Parts: sequence; C-alpha cells; structure tokens
Amino acid sequence: MTQSHPSLPQPQLEKAGITFEQYLEFTPEKLELSNGYLGYGGQDQLGFHLAVLTNMGLLSAIRHTGLSLWLEALDRRVREKLATVNADPEVAQALLNRFDRAMADLTAVVEYLEE
Repeated sequence: MTQSHPSLPQPQLEKAGITFEQYLEFTPEKLELSNGYLGYGGQDQLGFHLAVLTNMGLLSAIRHTGLSLWLEALDRRVREKLATVNADPEVAQALLNRFDRAMADLTAVVEYLEE
C-alpha cells in the first residue's frame, strides 16, 4: 500500500487554514535559519511557503510588500509563460504587445500610488 501525500496548500486572496495532514507534511520538524533562509537541511520548501501564504492570504502579503515587487514578479512569470506559448509568431507577438501595454499602464498606476 502506498502512502498518499496531501495536496499542496493553495493560497487564496483571503487567509485560509491548511489541513493537519498538510501541516505534518510541509512544516519542517525543526525550523532553522541557514544563510538567511528559513528551512531545514535542504528540504524542499515549496509546501511550507505555500502553507504560510495560505495562512496569511495573498491580500495580506501584498499589503506588507511593495506593489512594484508584485508587478515585477508578475512580469517575469507572464514572460516565462509567453516564451513557451505554442502559437503562430504573429499571435505570440500580439500577446506580448498587449501584455507590454498592460504592464505599462499598471506600472504608471503603481508609481502614482507609491509616491
């Protein structure tokens, strides 16, 4: 019989709980600080990070960091995804152009708000 692993926590806009099984699976038994990073002995930290974000909620997380950092993260991730789009070059370029315009607009709004 194989032991099933709980699904990764799924952060939402508002804070939410995780299951006890997720806690057991993804919380390090011993939380250490190593080279400035929280964790334990090279253990994969994805589940732990997602659990923290789930408990915190993305709206709370964004309130405690600069909006420009979230835009930078969004920009990088969407560009990664666009680089792998399986579409005609004209379609891929049109998507990139739309994204560039949207990011320029968002950046202008965020710069105004952060003044």
